[in-house]
Amino acid sequence: MSKKLFVGSLSWNTDDRSLRAAFSPHGEITEAIVITDRDSGRSRGFGFVTFADGQAAEKAAAALNQTELDGRTIRVDVAQEKDRDRDRDRGGYGRQGGGGGRW
Repeated sequence: MSKKLFVGSLSWNTDDRSLRAAFSPHGEITEAIVITDRDSGRSRGFGFVTFADGQAAEKAAAALNQTELDGRTIRVDVAQEKDRDRDRDRGGYGRQGGGGGRW
């Protein structure tokens, strides 16, 4: 079963290809993506790597957490799934509710 890893503290120079290259020695990767700003296209400093095998992902996370990639020490954790129902119950996708009003 596949497993997704969160990779934080990425260098602004890290792209999808270099992220994949860093993680590929640890197992089969189905997706490696650096998250970019919608407007500027610049990296937001984090990304995700999805492994075909969950055990390979766990080993990669342990091996690569707090190591250097493109001049930066990266943080690697197992990604948490978004719980959209929980967000909806709080008043809408991550907002804390609150009303408009003029006063």
